Amino acid sequence: MGSEKIFHAFYNDDDILLSAVKKIRENHYDIEEIYTPFPVHGLDKAMGLEPTRIAIAAFIYGCIGITVATLMMNYIMIVDWPQNIGGKPSFSYMENLPAFVPIMFEMTVFHAAHLMVITFYLRSKMWPLKEAENPDPRTTDDHFLVEIHTNKPEGVLKKLLRESGAVEINEVKPKVHS
Repeated sequence: MGSEKIFHAFYNDDDILLSAVKKIRENHYDIEEIYTPFPVHGLDKAMGLEPTRIAIAAFIYGCIGITVATLMMNYIMIVDWPQNIGGKPSFSYMENLPAFVPIMFEMTVFHAAHLMVITFYLRSKMWPLKEAENPDPRTTDDHFLVEIHTNKPEGVLKKLLRESGAVEINEVKPKVHS
């Protein structure tokens, strides 16, 4: 066995890509990354990725939103500046609760949505002014790229990739991180 080599296999159809990923994994090759021009349904399962925890984060962020809304409305409308709007009492939060429901809903959605986007960008390491890590510009247009790192003989891998429908196979040099 030699040192680790990196191969890029290009596919031009998402259905062929899905079946190719299954074949590659069945042959015990580790797929490092897949670059696609659009989301491919079922690709995460074919790659064997664990389910995302973004739904848990969304629930937590929604709870933060409803808490912020409740505290904000109680302080503004009951404690700091109580007002008689349309004859509604301003003695307690509970008496005004029906009027506050739309605000609570909107603040819950607002916080969940915005904090999920921020979490996604931070988790994906996509911050402003970051250089793109896309290895080939065709993957933003019409090609799918499977990146495989392996120590196994390259002839067997190349044959497997060709049989799985790859339109192009390239060996690339590893990037040196400074």
